[in-house]
Amino acid sequence: MRSMKLPSTVLVTAALVASSGAAFAQAAGATATGSATIPKETVKANTATKGKTDVATGGFAASAKPEDDAKSAEDLSIAAGGLFTSGNARTVAITSLVKGRIRRDEHQFSAAGAINFARAGKRGETVDTTVENYQGLLRYDFFFSDRVSVFLQSTARRDRFQGLDLRLNVDPGLAYYFINTKQQRLQAEAGYDLQHDIRRDADLVIPPPDGSPAGTPPTVVDKTKTLHNARLFLGYENKLYEQVSFVTSLEYLQAFEDIGTYRLIFDAGLKTNIAEKFAVATTYTMRFENKPLPGLEKADSIASVNLVYTLF
Repeated sequence: MRSMKLPSTVLVTAALVASSGAAFAQAAGATATGSATIPKETVKANTATKGKTDVATGGFAASAKPEDDAKSAEDLSIAAGGLFTSGNARTVAITSLVKGRIRRDEHQFSAAGAINFARAGKRGETVDTTVENYQGLLRYDFFFSDRVSVFLQSTARRDRFQGLDLRLNVDPGLAYYFINTKQQRLQAEAGYDLQHDIRRDADLVIPPPDGSPAGTPPTVVDKTKTLHNARLFLGYENKLYEQVSFVTSLEYLQAFEDIGTYRLIFDAGLKTNIAEKFAVATTYTMRFENKPLPGLEKADSIASVNLVYTLF
């Protein structure tokens, strides 16, 4: 994600809560991938109910709790938030997420899509786009038992400020549930991540940094780049009370070709039901990439508040 100054970011995420920094952002191309959270750097199978608006996080997405699921299940939920201001400050910000799942015996199919968009500016100045990304996820799970499953997930992400026309992730993996009850879930995932980036033409030539000697040539990056990664994921969920639940996760992706290239994705969320089908969810996501594109920040974080509605 292209580095953004704090004032613009605050305006954007005011639609939810706050946002700062910039760096590696998009799954659901992740995990159709990105992620969500849809390279969690994918959407977890229950991301929508947690209020997350990232589905392509660049790695994998956690599967649903098998012991709580019927052998035949269907669900669909949506989440949305927005901010609109006029006068001294003009802001338009929207965020939305749609997630669905179908399970038949040992087989489960999941899909998710997300859009995040914002424009902001002061009175008398040009209104600029400050957030723009589109994400999608497709995932198939096969459950051997309540504790062991295998999955294949693909996520896609298009992110203007990360310099991406497309980030596609394909993620096969194995999941193991250490704790898997109605009140708590502790799971680990391990597997392989294939990431293919198609970069925006406008971001292929990077001007030399300020203070560089005269005549320093710009940095030119390739239009495409493919990475082969190992991926580890650890997730925990706890139903603190009947109407309140807490979820957190940590994901690590390590490049095979360059041991010095890695990514970290941390998520935390708290959801409170306010009605049978309505819930309010607060979430925080932090992504760190130690070798981002030139001119981009290493870390990107966002905090948000969303209203979630479960259709069925």
